[in-house]
Amino acid sequence: MRRPNVNLYIRLTVLLALCVFVSSCKKSPQDASKEQSEQSTVEQSVAETKKDTPKPDMIPLKIKLPRPMFVGTPSNIRGVTNLEEPRRRGTSRPTFYVPEGTTNIALGKSVTATDEQPIIGTLELITDGDKEAMDGSYVEMAPFKQYITIDLGVESEIYAIVLWHYHKQVRVYFDVIVQVADDPDFLTNVRTLFNNDADNSSALGVGEDKSYVETSEGRLIDAKGQHARYVRLYSNGNSTNELNHYIEVEVFGRQVSPK
Repeated sequence: MRRPNVNLYIRLTVLLALCVFVSSCKKSPQDASKEQSEQSTVEQSVAETKKDTPKPDMIPLKIKLPRPMFVGTPSNIRGVTNLEEPRRRGTSRPTFYVPEGTTNIALGKSVTATDEQPIIGTLELITDGDKEAMDGSYVEMAPFKQYITIDLGVESEIYAIVLWHYHKQVRVYFDVIVQVADDPDFLTNVRTLFNNDADNSSALGVGEDKSYVETSEGRLIDAKGQHARYVRLYSNGNSTNELNHYIEVEVFGRQVSPK
C-alpha cells in the first residue's frame, strides 16, 4: 500500500488556511470608502479642536470697538472682483487668543507716511486710540498708492494688528498690504502679513487675501508672534474715490526682553 504524502498534505492545508485568511481580510470598495471617510472625519474633528482650543497660557484678545455706522454688505461695489463673503448677520468675529500681558503697543507711537501733510487730519490720529468714524477722528491722504509706518520704539513680539480705514460709509480699500521689518526703510527682514493686491498693481507681489468691506470691527490680521520694530500699511485708493484714509491702527504684542 502506498503511503500518503504527508508533506503534500501539510502544504495543501497551509495553502487552504492562507486563502481563507486573505479572503476574510479583503474589504469591499464600499467598506474601504466608508472607513476612509470615517478616518477623514475624525482627523478633521481633531484639527478643528486643535484650532479652536487655545493653549493654557492664552487669553481672549479684548478689542474695544467703535460704534457701527451701517449694517449689511452691498453686493455691487465698483472695481472689486475678489470680495470676501460677508459674515452672517448677527455673528461676530471669532475670538482671537493672545498670550497674557499682550497690550496695544502702538498706542501713542510715532507715525510717518509717504504723504507727510495729509489733506485732512494729522498722522498722530492713527495711534491716538480714537476709532470712531467721525470728523476729526480720521486722516485723509493723497490719491493712489500710499503707506504709513509705525515705529514701536523697540523690537516687539507682535500677535495681531487691527486697522480701521474709513468705516462711516460702505467702502473697500484696494491693495491693502501689511508688513513688518527690523528697520524703518524696510530693507531688513521684511515680512508680509496681509496682501489683497490680486493684480500686483502696487508692485509688492500678488496677494492671496480677499478684499473686504470696512466695518466698525476693523480688520484683524494674525501676526503669529513675529518679532519686529516697524509696521507698515499700504493702500491704493478705495471703491468710492482715489484717496486713502486711516482712523486707527492697533498693534497687539509685547516688548521683547533684551538678551
